[in-house]
Amino acid sequence: MGGNEQKYINKVFESNYIAPLGAFVNKFEASICDYTGSKNALAVTCGTAAIHLALRILGVGKGDDVLASTFTFIGSVSPILYQGANPVFIDSDKESWNIDPVLLETYLETCEKKPKALILTHLYGQVADIEKIASICKAHDVYLIEDAAESLGATFNGKHSGTFGDFGVYSFNGNKILTTSGGGMLVSANEAWIKKAMFYSTAAKENYLHYEHTEYGYNYRMSNVLAAIGVGQMEVIDDRVNKKREIFSWYQEELKDLDVEFMPELENSRGNRWLTTLLFKEGVDIDQIIKALEEGNCESRPLWKPMHMQPLFDGCKTQLNGVSENMFTRGLCLPSGTEMTLKDVQHVCKIIKESM
Repeated sequence: MGGNEQKYINKVFESNYIAPLGAFVNKFEASICDYTGSKNALAVTCGTAAIHLALRILGVGKGDDVLASTFTFIGSVSPILYQGANPVFIDSDKESWNIDPVLLETYLETCEKKPKALILTHLYGQVADIEKIASICKAHDVYLIEDAAESLGATFNGKHSGTFGDFGVYSFNGNKILTTSGGGMLVSANEAWIKKAMFYSTAAKENYLHYEHTEYGYNYRMSNVLAAIGVGQMEVIDDRVNKKREIFSWYQEELKDLDVEFMPELENSRGNRWLTTLLFKEGVDIDQIIKALEEGNCESRPLWKPMHMQPLFDGCKTQLNGVSENMFTRGLCLPSGTEMTLKDVQHVCKIIKESM
């Protein structure tokens, strides 16, 4: 926590208004707009709920195809299934580990059925080649939803991730660079879309004193208590990004003599380095390193298992090049908490060196 969260929570309790909606929900939404340059924001229960709302607003329904990053967390793509649509997974490039624009364009130029939208994940806090991808989507009339759940504070040519597409999504889950314990944010330049998303996120209640419904909705709005935490967290966002980047640089320095590749950063971009991630050379036993770290009281885990490899998505359409599968077998996420010291990083790196 940054310091003021408890004070703001106390204000919420003093107001006796702890339910969804409230003054701190409004303040949290405004702080996201001020920081990212988004024109409109809607605070919701989680990032996955935000993606679900975006798909609903854009008219994605049963039988539609929706493009998505294959190298991602399942929360990015499960809303496609909520809408009865079909995920189409696009592989990564080596330059950013995110969706390969060449593969994306190839698919769109050759597919028999035009996808309705693309859910693009900015992986591990690193911005994808977003300007190119946004241009491709526009040329093919495909809506762009940016899953910036992991990349709050990351920029491309000075513009924040989540603000290039039709919708952007942020997450404040317990493991994110900022946390409200659970929560998310949907942003868009289209005010009418955000108002419609607010309608759906509050059970689709019509404007009557009694409860009147002509459409179905969801209970997706963020509580005033969690939003108070978010307001406090936003006061330290720049400190968090700077500390994450410092931790990343410490790992680079400590492991510079090993044959490893750290997650790259595209030219003109600045990632938030949410997690320090790296690839070991072919043949290194990743499980052995994870076990050694665990014995040294250091949590680590493999990179995301690509969605096209998951049993749930067996048989889905894909456009692959083998990059994400290769990174899954070679990659590792290292301890990256912002309370870490250089001594902590050196401890992790010592274990890694001794286990290889």
